[in-house]
Amino acid sequence: MKKILKLSLVCAVLFTGMSTYAIDGNEDFNLHVLKRDGKLVTFALNQVKKANLTIYDKDGSVLYYESASGKDGILRTFNFEEFPEGTYILEVEDSVKKVRHEITITDEATVLSSKAISSVYKADSTAKSTSVAVR
Repeated sequence: MKKILKLSLVCAVLFTGMSTYAIDGNEDFNLHVLKRDGKLVTFALNQVKKANLTIYDKDGSVLYYESASGKDGILRTFNFEEFPEGTYILEVEDSVKKVRHEITITDEATVLSSKAISSVYKADSTAKSTSVAVR
């Protein structure tokens, strides 16, 4: 009986660890910077078929907007040669969430952060008639 209990506990821990790893590695979408070549940046959005791409300056003004689509994901290359030095925001919005990434432009290179600086999930249509109490 003790062996079955120990084996069950080991299996539970093992499956919990596998489940946690699978959830962490399989988000709604991930931005992957594929290539940086001076002011040229290539990135891919995995698991995204349709998304809106927007680039903002530090004041929040829209500098670029595109409604992008792809069969298995979205692959884009941006040339930031004409952009002055500074920090910009790339916002990727699909039907589920809105994610912002930082773009840093210097004289030598442009760096697009792979890690999001913010991520906001959208509420579905059932949330419209929901009340929330705040204490």
